[in-house]
Amino acid sequence: MSNNITKLSLSEASTLLIKKELSSEELCRAYINNINEKENTINAYITLTSEQALEKAKEIDSRRIAGESLSPLAGIPYSLKDNICTKNIPTTCGSKMLKNFVPPYNAEVVDRLNKEEALLIGKTNMDEFAMGSTTENSYFKITKNPRDIERVPGGSSGGSAASVAAEETAFSLGSDTGGSIRQPASFCGVVGMKPTYGSVSRRGLVAFASSLDQIGSITKNVLDSALVLNTIAGHDKGDSTSVDRSYPDYAQGIYQGVKGMRIGLLKELFHDGIESEIKASILKSAKVYEALGAEIVELSLPNLKHALPAYYIISSAEASSNLARFDGIRYGYRTDEYEDIDELYKKSRGEGFGSEVKKRIILGTFVLSSEHYDSYYKRALQVRTLIARDFSSAFKKCDVILSPAAPTTAYKINKKTSNPLKLYMGDIFTAPVNIAGIPALTLPCAIDKNGLPIGMQLIGKAFDENTLYRAGYAFEREIGTFESIKVKGGL
Repeated sequence: MSNNITKLSLSEASTLLIKKELSSEELCRAYINNINEKENTINAYITLTSEQALEKAKEIDSRRIAGESLSPLAGIPYSLKDNICTKNIPTTCGSKMLKNFVPPYNAEVVDRLNKEEALLIGKTNMDEFAMGSTTENSYFKITKNPRDIERVPGGSSGGSAASVAAEETAFSLGSDTGGSIRQPASFCGVVGMKPTYGSVSRRGLVAFASSLDQIGSITKNVLDSALVLNTIAGHDKGDSTSVDRSYPDYAQGIYQGVKGMRIGLLKELFHDGIESEIKASILKSAKVYEALGAEIVELSLPNLKHALPAYYIISSAEASSNLARFDGIRYGYRTDEYEDIDELYKKSRGEGFGSEVKKRIILGTFVLSSEHYDSYYKRALQVRTLIARDFSSAFKKCDVILSPAAPTTAYKINKKTSNPLKLYMGDIFTAPVNIAGIPALTLPCAIDKNGLPIGMQLIGKAFDENTLYRAGYAFEREIGTFESIKVKGGL
């Protein structure tokens, strides 16, 4: 089994650990071996904590052998996007600004995983301060797509997606502001979940855009995603945006199938900017659902065309405010030479931030200025309300909305960075979900002519992740994960 340990899903590995047919040390060593073998090529990680994980794995094995009852996640290695704070472990946000920052506390999601005794194996590479969709904006390195190392893994959670796809960890946590979990999951052929805003605590997540950011998971399959969400979802009294409500078992009902479920297809999402193979794959996926007993409903969200500009205005405005704290005085990078405090501010921020971050800070400051606030920021907030209403109307006609995850498959490294507008268009299918604050799940549905994953997105009602998991699991059970889709040669 040793050669195939890292191919096990989280749920499969957990079952073997509980049965004592596999040890946590064996599982952890298998992932560490993969990291040692692949990491110089993939560049998924910024900081590795593998030795600490291995020591903890040995302790967990001793307690399990002694008959102690442990959590299903106990002894399972995971990786963490490097904008999620970890006590005494560097949290860099992929930026020179925070390259030496070591938090004195854990994010709430890390404490929850620690309580379940999951093993943190490393902090993953990302676009600087989560601003980007390729992981080429990191100060440290460029992460490569394990499916084709000449291509980007997507972003900004590209390191997290790559670490799962390369079998360098069992699962990963990332953050999603406009698609930063779902798009890289799609590019890398794994499963990405952006939960309902407020269902997972953001405390300890370094903020990009506070009203849009949401922590979620990247996993090998749909069931694994539900198991991770069971651990990280829940009310946190230390987070004012955390919703105090009852949270379900997300794996409950996952096997029930989709017979009688209404699945909506948005006609606005099939425009000229989408690659023909992706459009065809989504329509074929709808046919799969029809064959499984679901009803396909055509929908229209008339305000969806305004979602992308509204997203970039809102996110940049919030970023300019959130990143004002990085000034070279309180913490973060400080320039070595300056004559006065004005020069200290300018040089520290000018040298500490990369070009994409500067661009968004400038845009955000512009739209928040007194001369332009009403024309841009206020109008974007109004559009946000209209989009949320459109989704509410759509969900009166359907249970789940089916769409592409991205308009393209993974593109070559350095191909799109010279054209920011074309790059930003990659968020066209994912950003509306963040604007509305609702959940969405992406999973592989086909492969393109280059053998690259094509991802589909399932969008659900607020706090109805169970229905998304039910629909996603039914499709995955019928079609398989990316590896099995590839073996079959496509959908």
